[in-house]
Amino acid sequence: MDLGSVIGLVLILGLLFGAMAMGVGVGAYIDIPSVLIVIGGSIGALLVAFKMEQMKNFVKIFMIAIKPPQENIPELIKKLVDYSTQARRDGILSLEAAANNEENEFLKKGLSMAVDGNEPDTIRELLEIEMEQTSERHKANAAIFDQWAGLAGAMGMIGTLIGLVAMLLNMSDPSAIGPSMAVALLTTMYGAMIGNIFGTPIANILNIRDADENLVKTIILEGIMSIQAGDNPRTLEAKLLSFLPPNERVSQFE
Repeated sequence: MDLGSVIGLVLILGLLFGAMAMGVGVGAYIDIPSVLIVIGGSIGALLVAFKMEQMKNFVKIFMIAIKPPQENIPELIKKLVDYSTQARRDGILSLEAAANNEENEFLKKGLSMAVDGNEPDTIRELLEIEMEQTSERHKANAAIFDQWAGLAGAMGMIGTLIGLVAMLLNMSDPSAIGPSMAVALLTTMYGAMIGNIFGTPIANILNIRDADENLVKTIILEGIMSIQAGDNPRTLEAKLLSFLPPNERVSQFE
C-alpha cells in the first residue's frame, strides 16, 4: 500500500465526517436525490465518455493508485550489472536461461531479443513502442478520474438548479422549501467532494505511477542496449545510477 495515498484519503474523509458530526450530525448531509444526481449522473456520463472495457477496470485502476506495483530500482540496476558481467565473461548467449526465468516481462522481452541476436535499433524500436503504448493506456485510465472530477462538479451544479427550480415552484408551500434547498446545496457539496477527494487527486497519482513505471522501463532499455553493446559493467552501472537521485546512487563496485 502507498501509505501517503491511504493516509491522505482517510484523513480527508475523517476530518470531513468529523466536522459534520460535531455540527448538526452526519445524517443531515445525506440526501438520496442528491446522491442519484451526482454519483449516478457522473458515472452514467463516464459510461458515455469512455469505452466499456475501460470502465470495467474502474476499481482495478483505483487500486493501482492505492497499491501500485513495486520495483526496487537499486536491485534492478544490480541485476542488470550482473547480467552485463556475465555477458562479457561468458558471451550474451549465456543469458538465455536468465531471460527465460526473468519475472519482469519488459526485461524478459528485451533480454530475449538481445540473446536472439536482434539488431540494436530493432530492439530499441520495439521496446520504445511498448513503452509508448503502455504509457498511453495509463494516461487514458488516469483521464477517467480527471473527467470524473469535472463531471461530478457539473452534475452538482445541475442538481443545484433542479433544487432551486423545485424550491421556486413551491414557494407557497413552506414544507417543500427545505427538501428542495437540501437538494440544491448537497448536490454541489457531493460534486465538490467527489472531484477534489477522488477525481483530481487519483488522476494525478496515476500519472505519477505512469512516470515511475516509465523510469523503470527506461533503465531496463538502457541496460539491455549496454549489455548487447558489450559495455564495461562499471560504465553500465554509472549510466543507470544517473537516473537516481544523488543520495540513492550506491555502487556495488565500491
